[in-house]
Amino acid sequence: MEKEHQIFGIRAIIEAIQAGKEVDKVFIQKDISGELMKDLMKVMKRANVNFSYVPVEKLNRLTPNNHQGAVATISPIGFIDLEHLVESTIESGKKPLFLILDQVSDARNFGAIIRTAECTGVNGIIIQKAGSAPVNGDTVKTSAGAVFNVPICKVEHIKDAIFYLQGSGVKTVAATEKTDQNIYDISLSEPVAIIMGSEDRGINPSVLKIVDEKAKLPMFGSIGSLNVSVACGAFLYEAVRQRT
Repeated sequence: MEKEHQIFGIRAIIEAIQAGKEVDKVFIQKDISGELMKDLMKVMKRANVNFSYVPVEKLNRLTPNNHQGAVATISPIGFIDLEHLVESTIESGKKPLFLILDQVSDARNFGAIIRTAECTGVNGIIIQKAGSAPVNGDTVKTSAGAVFNVPICKVEHIKDAIFYLQGSGVKTVAATEKTDQNIYDISLSEPVAIIMGSEDRGINPSVLKIVDEKAKLPMFGSIGSLNVSVACGAFLYEAVRQRT
């Protein structure tokens, strides 16, 4: 973890969150307590900041400094508001192409997806605050710097983002094996948001219930699924093919 992208110490993390810094995740030492830690928990929950409990050895690997049982990662980018993204894309005259990631949690997968999104002209990527991969050094490196070129939105709930996009005239298409419909048989030439699921669970069933269409990639081998970043690339380039 790059030193400029981390904060250590309970009080410092509290102040960073209260100051509105883009804190991606906080790592907290297991079995630690105290009034200051209680204050940190309250601040994190109020700001809906991702956190997880880890052994002290992990914290010691993250920083040699006196971390007091807490280390936070800070995003190297700023996040954009969903409404602003949608409105500005439509007003620019572009035909919207958005990407929604339903809790893709691996930073390298996230970076690879961002890189492909930049290459295919995606107007913005929408992720959920809880459960999504952080924008860290691995993300930046794997994206080959594309993370600084593609607007990224963080939302409280994916379903609310989908409802907003649908209300704005954007069709939502879920990439899932739980359908008989082939990706090559649906239209991606209109304003569309493609939804990709997490590495282990795919798209949440509650999300699948509200999307406009579902589509899958044809599979001919014995392995039943692709890496999420590879599958995302196939979907995005089919959208490019249809739009050109």
